[in-house]
This record gives sequence, structure tokens and C-alpha cells, in this order.
Amino acid sequence: MSTPHNAANAGDIAKVVLMPGDPLRAKFIAETYLENPVQFNTVRNMFGYTGTYKGVRVSVMGSGMGMPSIGIYSYELFKFYGVEAIIRIGSAGAYTDKLDLFDLVLADGAWSESTFAKAQADVDGDIQYPSEELNAAIRKAAEKLDQQLVEARIHSSDVFYHEENVDGHKEFYEKHGCVCVEMESFALFHNAKVLGKKAACLLTISDSLVTSAVTTAEQRQTSFHAMMEVALETAISL
Repeated sequence: MSTPHNAANAGDIAKVVLMPGDPLRAKFIAETYLENPVQFNTVRNMFGYTGTYKGVRVSVMGSGMGMPSIGIYSYELFKFYGVEAIIRIGSAGAYTDKLDLFDLVLADGAWSESTFAKAQADVDGDIQYPSEELNAAIRKAAEKLDQQLVEARIHSSDVFYHEENVDGHKEFYEKHGCVCVEMESFALFHNAKVLGKKAACLLTISDSLVTSAVTTAEQRQTSFHAMMEVALETAISL
């Protein structure tokens, strides 16, 4: 079995998938952490791998950038490949000076101006929520690894470059309670809800819209070990 976007056959993908945006981060995780990783997808260079972590089967696959992209990949994983849970592991820009580079943020909700949920399933509302069960497992894994989490609402933006007449980080923080911004989780949470599956989002702060601090592209690809390890520990606990 394959889809237009995934060459995997039935059984190639584990029940739990870690999903970074960057397919090269998926490759890095597979080669760094998984035992005997096997690549199941190269279509459009959206790399996917399945291996074992501490003896438990786990998959990792890129999602690409933005809600339309993760919307396609997560829907296919849930609907056609029997995936039960997806943990997005991504980077985010801080909206508040209370967040520093490399801090871990666990999304307790994703606010968005996106019409993804309305267009996909005629669902109204500007907030989508993760699985409480999955968030609890992430919390427990972080505690086990002595990693601090900031639990808060995030902004899933449809746009990376805003014009100056549009609300900026201060307004998104003050009006909607969003502590940081990324571009995927609203769609992921919606797909999981529609299909009766589980989804969560664990983010690493990669830059700050307040202080202008920033990580490099190489750091974003290979240096977010705390997030990766918390997600992997979560995956094997489910």
C-alpha cells in the first residue's frame, strides 16, 4: 500500500511517529537514536524511517512546513497506515522574553487564524487541542529525564513573513495568550481529533522575536537533543 505522498507499505510504520518539520532532522534522529533504522519513504524527499529505541519500534518522518503539508502527511499516517499517535517535534519563535533559546514548550492548545479545520471538516473555532493522554506521557518522560517544560498555548501561523500592518508578536501574546509561534500544530491536532487519534506538540525555542536571539540552521537540524530524547521516551511508554 502506498499513497501519492508516501511509498511505505502496510506494516512499515510504527504506531507512534515522531514528526519534525525538517526531513533532515528526521534523518538525523533515525541515524542517531534508532537501532537498525529502515527508510520507508523518499517521495518528495520527505524522509521517513522506522527502527527501534530501547527495544521498542518507533517511526520518525518529516512533515514539511506549514499546515497544508503536515495536514497531508499526518492524515495519511492516521488514516491509511494505522498510526495511533503523532508527536510533532519542532522549532518555534518566542513571543515573550520569559522563553530562552533551547527551552522546551509543550503545547496545551494551538491558536490560529487558519481556515484549515473549516475547509477540511467544516469545523469552526480558532483553537485546537492536543491529546491530554499524550501530553501527560510527555510530562512524565520529561520528568524522568530531568527536563523542564513550559506548558502553554502556541500560535500556529499560516504566514512566516507578516507585513507591518498586521499584529506582531506582542499582540499575539497579549490578545491570544500565545507564548511562541510555529506553523503546523493546529492542523495536526485537528486531524487527530477528526480521525479519533492522538497528537501532541513539543517545541524547542529556536529564536526570539523579542530579543532577536537565534540558532543556526545546523543547530535546528542536529542540536535539539533534549526535545528528541523526551519525545523518544514518550513514544516507548505508550
